Amino acid sequence: MPRKLRISILYNEPKSGAVADRQFITSNGSLQTSRPVVRTDPKSDKHAPFPAVDLSELGVMEEMEDIKRALTTLGYKPSVLNVDSDVFRLIEHLREDSPDLIFNLVECIENESAQEMNVAGLYDLLKIPYTGAGAFALGLALNKPRVKELLSYHGIKSPPFHVFDSPTRISIPSHLLFPLIVKPSKEDASVGISDASIVNTETELRRRVRFVLEEFQQPALVESYIDGRELNVAIIGYRKPVVLPISEIDFSGLHDGMQRIVSYDAKWMTGTVAYEGTKGVCPAKLPAHMEAKLRDIALRAFQIVGCRDYARVDFRLAPDGELFLLEVNPNPDISDDAGFARSARAYGLSFPQIVGRIVESAIDRHGMEPD
Repeated sequence: MPRKLRISILYNEPKSGAVADRQFITSNGSLQTSRPVVRTDPKSDKHAPFPAVDLSELGVMEEMEDIKRALTTLGYKPSVLNVDSDVFRLIEHLREDSPDLIFNLVECIENESAQEMNVAGLYDLLKIPYTGAGAFALGLALNKPRVKELLSYHGIKSPPFHVFDSPTRISIPSHLLFPLIVKPSKEDASVGISDASIVNTETELRRRVRFVLEEFQQPALVESYIDGRELNVAIIGYRKPVVLPISEIDFSGLHDGMQRIVSYDAKWMTGTVAYEGTKGVCPAKLPAHMEAKLRDIALRAFQIVGCRDYARVDFRLAPDGELFLLEVNPNPDISDDAGFARSARAYGLSFPQIVGRIVESAIDRHGMEPD
């Protein structure tokens, strides 16, 4: 009987915090907006005066447990470690556990997203196979301006942009027209994005750029805001990656005056108006030619950035039919209620099958013998 492959699930529990006005649905169904005492954290743009749950914290635990159960069901031998910003503890675990493969869920060290690539680099140095993107791709994907430049070189359109790295030199380039959206240039998972990220005047732009520079200690990425449909394309595999059914974000549940964007609240904060009013729909209703175009561009972006095993590519489709690539996301959240899993279910994959496909892709990529 073949030996079970040992797979170590490595993850880290994110730190929470908040900075922004937030609208909540209270227990009687009414809408309230509050501005309480703010707990500042460069990883988020939120505060919670009413009952709300940050799924970026609870979700990673549920994702880890779900993956562990799936691996056991599939016949692998999983172990788990919360890296918890302790690199030496991580190294000791890998020495003692001697996994055949790492299921990599680590997204930062000491609350710094930029360290995500270095953890993958450590796996490479220790010559331990792992799931998902390599160190270079993880670092590249986190540098949004560089990805946009690279995609532009390959003829893939993204929203026009400019990067501001100083609060004293904020002038609007001629190629940018309001409305604009302001984001941290080196974060993911909608960190730092709220309704206040959409700006319509120079005063609002300067205020939001300063906010990003001060709170996140990194340049601010300012893009033309593309009003239109938001579409997500999930991809799984390596040698012959499969493009899964396209998902759309339905913003129709948002209140008047709220921005039609996937903010941090919309992505993670249950109990908020943004979260409850923003739903994923899969498969998206699209003309055949547009679906084919989306699939082709997403697969090209997946390969250009260097994604492996699984990824998600986000787009905006403008009312005039223009398609803009917003972001390439290696190693996306695969939780059962996340967009990636939604697309995989529409394709016919159960959660254990999603996990199995990712593991099998990594095994094949590293030339390992399956159990």
